[in-house]
Amino acid sequence: MAGRKGRKPLFEGSDWNFDTLKRTYDAIAGLASDRLGLDTYPNQLEIITSEQMLDAYSSIGMPVFYRHWSFGKRFSIDEQMYRKGYAGLAYEIVINSNPCIAYLMEENSMTMQALVMAHASFGHNHFFKNNQLFQEWSDAEGILDYLQFAKRYVARCEERHGLAAVERVLDAAHALMDHGVDRYERRSRPSLAQEELKAQERREHAQAIYNDLWRTVPVIPAKPEAGAAADGRRAEGGPPSHLGLPEENLLYFIEKFSPRLENWQREILRIVRNIAQYFYPQKQTKVMNEGCATFVHYTLMNMMYDEGLITEGSMLEFIDSHTQVVAQPSFDDPRFSGMNPYALGFAMMQDIYRIATDPTDEDKAAMPDLAGSGDGMAALRKAWAEHRDESFILQYLSPSLIRKLRLFKLDDNPRLPHMRIDAIHDERGYARVRRALARQYDLGSREPNIQVTDVNLHGDRRLMLTHRLHDGVGLDESDARAVLRYVATLWGYAVRLVGIDAETETTVYAYEVDGPG
Repeated sequence: MAGRKGRKPLFEGSDWNFDTLKRTYDAIAGLASDRLGLDTYPNQLEIITSEQMLDAYSSIGMPVFYRHWSFGKRFSIDEQMYRKGYAGLAYEIVINSNPCIAYLMEENSMTMQALVMAHASFGHNHFFKNNQLFQEWSDAEGILDYLQFAKRYVARCEERHGLAAVERVLDAAHALMDHGVDRYERRSRPSLAQEELKAQERREHAQAIYNDLWRTVPVIPAKPEAGAAADGRRAEGGPPSHLGLPEENLLYFIEKFSPRLENWQREILRIVRNIAQYFYPQKQTKVMNEGCATFVHYTLMNMMYDEGLITEGSMLEFIDSHTQVVAQPSFDDPRFSGMNPYALGFAMMQDIYRIATDPTDEDKAAMPDLAGSGDGMAALRKAWAEHRDESFILQYLSPSLIRKLRLFKLDDNPRLPHMRIDAIHDERGYARVRRALARQYDLGSREPNIQVTDVNLHGDRRLMLTHRLHDGVGLDESDARAVLRYVATLWGYAVRLVGIDAETETTVYAYEVDGPG
């Protein structure tokens, strides 16, 4: 049966087979490259069952991963929710790797398989490959090989040292995962094997130049350097300079300097922090990543419909699914839990395209460099490459879209009896609404700034952490002490956390836990 423009549709009905998948994939790939100018890694599609999808959920979406009890717990909870109908499953999972791996559920209809391929294999894939944050902070080429190594290494540790010993290290490392990344500068950290090789080379060099005559030479006690103290600390109270303090990467510091960890435990910490670093860009680009993929699948599906490649029935099924994905409950809706990243991201992508191709006078005044540039896709590809969520919203959230989304800013001052509407979508409020929304996606505002600031390696070996409070917001004491116990487990000695107000430099609280007995 001929479709629009007299062309035969790629598929009819909901059933699919591998020939249909390949035919549809090839059509999508051609449109994505020729019409949208997308640049992607090679794609690898994997068809999986709902149970395999649940299993992928439990291991944070990775195709291979080491074992841990928390993954089984997550699988059990998700499975019960899914079987009882309380929660659905994602149509796909996509891996930032080269080749880019996309999991498609076999229960999907053919329309949904087409949507998933457009969304994941071309939208997310293009974003992974071209966004500067992903290029700098993640290794798409090596992640799968590294995960294979991690799985084998943890399994060997379980055989040699026992499940309980390995689990104890992984529990503590997972609790500190958010504090196991380099946030502001990607530093080259030598691996444990590299450090052991250097130590071996130093020992061999010392043995090669050893001469027993030096043993007979009198030794004159060295005078302490100016400013040094007897306990190995500088006289002014600071830590030894070779520790490189303050250090934001808590897992790295413990891995390198913990007095009690064995080498296999240090390597496990390194595995966990490397995986945390791999996911670091994804935490900062949720709106952009999902907005890019949603815009791409929406555009490609409409192109295929216009070309007569999908039927009206398939288009209606797609529109129904797409509408649910980008739905944004209002602030007084019981379902409201903040901005839907799909809704905000998709709306901003459409708005950028509109401003580039058909701007209003308001757009020209607000965004003179973008307005009327003529090529909407070029503007989008540039934005996808150069920004993360915070800067993207600051740069591209237009007054027109602020009005359309009916955004406003609340001032929730704990010292006042009521919340106050501080800014609305009008001339005076646009900038404040934009800044307030962008700030919600700034990791510096969302995650506590905790650093290693002091340690006495030659005394009681207490580890000192400092939390610089943002907007005076401290940590829950019970949660803080629970996490500090994990730090003490890895460090081996007492750990003290001091909260300091970033504006007044006054101490707000101090928590301390003893080392393991």
